[in-house]
Amino acid sequence: MSSTRPIRALLRGLEVLHVLNKHNGATVSEVASSIDLPRTTTYRVLETLCVAGYAYRAASDDRYRLTIMVRGLSDGFDDEAWVTQIARPFIYELCREIVWPVAIATLSGSTMLVRQTTDHQSPLAVEKRGPGFRVSILGSAAGLCYLSYCPKEQRDSLLDVLANSNKEDDLPARNHKKIYDSLVETRKRGFAIAHRKRRISEELSISVPIIAEERLLAALTFRCSSAAVPESEAIKTIVPKLKLAAQQIGQEFIDQHNTDALVSAPTNLLEESVNP
Repeated sequence: MSSTRPIRALLRGLEVLHVLNKHNGATVSEVASSIDLPRTTTYRVLETLCVAGYAYRAASDDRYRLTIMVRGLSDGFDDEAWVTQIARPFIYELCREIVWPVAIATLSGSTMLVRQTTDHQSPLAVEKRGPGFRVSILGSAAGLCYLSYCPKEQRDSLLDVLANSNKEDDLPARNHKKIYDSLVETRKRGFAIAHRKRRISEELSISVPIIAEERLLAALTFRCSSAAVPESEAIKTIVPKLKLAAQQIGQEFIDQHNTDALVSAPTNLLEESVNP
């Protein structure tokens, strides 16, 4: 029996989704070039994704980017839905206070995946990153923060995976002692720091853990220019605000989960709880 002929339009749509996810947004020309499609066809596919709610066109730079609806296509979306439902208001409030961009990232395979960010709300964000952007574990403050606070068994497994990787950012994992010394120092400080060189200046990132009843949920990170905000000043003025936001998110996560558990409890258990 011959196989069913694939629907070309659907395949093109999936290819476009892949390009937008890989590059964290792209113009019509960039997408067309990546998948070797005519520009007019690419434009129609992109606009169709916008109509369906899976993409949007940013007025600031005319680049198409994915919306949060794309996450609903992947397994495990419900497990991370708390980022939008619980954490989003807190990070947007923090961004309004410190102006610099704030993001929440969780572990995804052997990288950190940005789940929510205020980049497009911050006038100081040089690089506009959006949900779905990935950063390396050892090359980012979010990754170092996660490694420092995750369970030992998970940390050891992650470092073994990274040590066998050929990616440049993962190579430091081959020196376990140096990595562990760095993680111990991070735990003592209570936050992770990373520096990244850019063409004009250096970017400083500081990340703190979001923890709910000893469960590590994610890493909360802010980025700034080292020239504008020296590390010592960031530690003194911004880290306390970052930690407070992380604590509030963790507590809200606990409160909502306790409420959900109470609502879903059997009627007789509810009666017992109010009628001792």
